[in-house]
Formats: sequence, C-alpha cells, structure tokens
Amino acid sequence: MNKQKFIDKFLIAFMILAVFKIIGIAAQLFHESFWSVVGTLAIFLVVAFIILIIITALKDKEQNRNNSGKRGSGGGNFYLEASLFDRIRSKYEELAEKYIAEKDYKKAAKVYMNLLQDNFRGAKTLEDGGFYNEAAAVYLKKLNNKSEAASCYEKAKQYKRAIDLYKEMQQKEKVGDLYKELNDLNNAHNYYQMVVDDYTANSQMVKASLVYSKKMEQPEEAQKILLKGWGEDKDAFNCLNNYFANVFDVGKLETEIQKLYQKTPSYKKTIYLEAMKHEFKKDPKLQPVTRSIAYEIIAEKVGTRSEIINELKYFNPDDSVILKDISRFKTGRNKMLRN
Repeated sequence: MNKQKFIDKFLIAFMILAVFKIIGIAAQLFHESFWSVVGTLAIFLVVAFIILIIITALKDKEQNRNNSGKRGSGGGNFYLEASLFDRIRSKYEELAEKYIAEKDYKKAAKVYMNLLQDNFRGAKTLEDGGFYNEAAAVYLKKLNNKSEAASCYEKAKQYKRAIDLYKEMQQKEKVGDLYKELNDLNNAHNYYQMVVDDYTANSQMVKASLVYSKKMEQPEEAQKILLKGWGEDKDAFNCLNNYFANVFDVGKLETEIQKLYQKTPSYKKTIYLEAMKHEFKKDPKLQPVTRSIAYEIIAEKVGTRSEIINELKYFNPDDSVILKDISRFKTGRNKMLRN
C-alpha cells in the first residue's frame, strides 16, 4: 500500500476513534455539571490538535525520507506507527503533568485514565489532590483494590465504608480502630478481642498484650497474658521482660522480681538470669535483689555450665577483682579438665 494513503487512512481512522472516545466520555460524564463536560471535551480538542501536529510532522518527515531515496522494505509503516504513539503518549504525559502543576487534579486524573489508560495513576492523582472519595471509587470499581479504597475512605472520614472493606479483608485490628474513631467502644473491643485471640493462638503473647494495653486500655489483662506466655514457654524471655517493663513502681517491681523467681523452675533459670541483666541496669535500688538472684542461679548452674561464670561481670561492672576471680576459676577449671 502507498505510504501516503496509509498515513491518510490511519489519520482518518484515528480521528474517528477520537470522536467516539469523546462521545463516550461525554456520556459517562453526563451526570456531571455542564461545565465539567465542556472541560473534558476541551481536553480532547487540545489533544486532537496535538495529534494533528505530530502526524503532520511525521508525514513531512516520511515524505522527505522517500524523496531522498531512503526507503525501507516495509519497515517505514512500523516506524511511523511506533513513533506516532510514542509522541502522543509523551504529549499526554506532559498534559497530565501540566494539570498537576496547576493543581487541577481531576483533569490530570482524566488524562491518566481516559487517554493513557492508567487507572492506578489516575486514582493516585485524585488521592494526592485530596479527592479521597473519588479515588476510592476508582480503586474499587476499576482496580478492585480494596486496601487502597479503604485507606482513601478512611482519609475521607467515611469510616463505615472503610469498616465494610476492612471486614471483607479480615483486617480486624483496623476495624477495631475505626469503631474506636466512631466512639463505638463495644464493637471496637469485640474486634480487638478477636485480634488478641488470634495472637494467643499463634503464641504471639507480647503482641496480644500490646493490644490489651495500647488499644483496649486494659493493662491488667496485658500483664496476665504476659505471665501466661512466661508460664507456658511461649516467647518466655520477651514475655518476662515486657512484664517487668510494665511495672513502673520500683518497690513493686522488686517484689515482683522476687516473687516470680521463687516460682521459676530450674530449666528456666538461665532465662531469668538474662532478664536480671536488664533489670540490674534500670535502677540502683534494684541492684541488690537482681545481683543476689544472679549469684544464686550462677552457683546452681556452674557445675554443668562452666561458661555461666562470665555472667558475674554484668552484675559487678566496676569490680576488677571479680574479673580476676573469673579468670582464675576458668584457668583452674581448664587444668582440672586436662588432668
């Protein structure tokens, strides 16, 4: 086919498609205001003009190429089509960026969605412009992205719509958070309790305790679940460490340290010793009790775990004598093992 004829037919076909596109968009926007529809049509007139300029330039370029005798064997049409669409796309991008710079986010979003067929960038542009409900509708209807849609409804303070989506996605903690925003504490606590139950079922006792203390404002329940984790060896050290961290009165903390140690079985005493290293540094008032417990555990375990003697230095950081004693003990122990 003659290249000139191809170009002319391509131009006619493209312009016909453009007309149908304009009509289709006008129909979609019929529920909008008259001026909104006029504005959308104006965008397409600008774009059509840009396309016309590009096509004319490409036709001239192709004609010059033919006149100079540099003709390919069928590759010219492909080059023309690829170059045309690349340039058109580039102009669309420039147009969208122009609207964004002018803070006309709705027009920019229409360029992305209707001309560039990029619904995600269209939705993101609406979201960036603060049009959260409109963005949510695009995320939901065109992209089936419930997570982004729920986030937008949340930003728009459309909490009930967001709650429905979070329920579908089984995001129970988010549901609880939004019920709390609505001051519906009964439903909020019901969903928070589901989260706690899920965490405990997976032995994530610290996370469960944080929901109790931070979300439900029930510190006593948080402490109970941490003690349960410590007692049942479910992330025992972190449960014990967090339990002590939640006791803010030093006198009461000292009592709790002693009371829990008395109930600690032998196989868990090395874990208790690790916890004592943390408590020792908290307050000078805690040093006597934590040091005493540490000495007792070390004395009990040194026969089977000689390396535990090194733990003494954590409870006597400024005592150079204790370091010498540890060194002598290790030397003597090694000699005895060699003999």
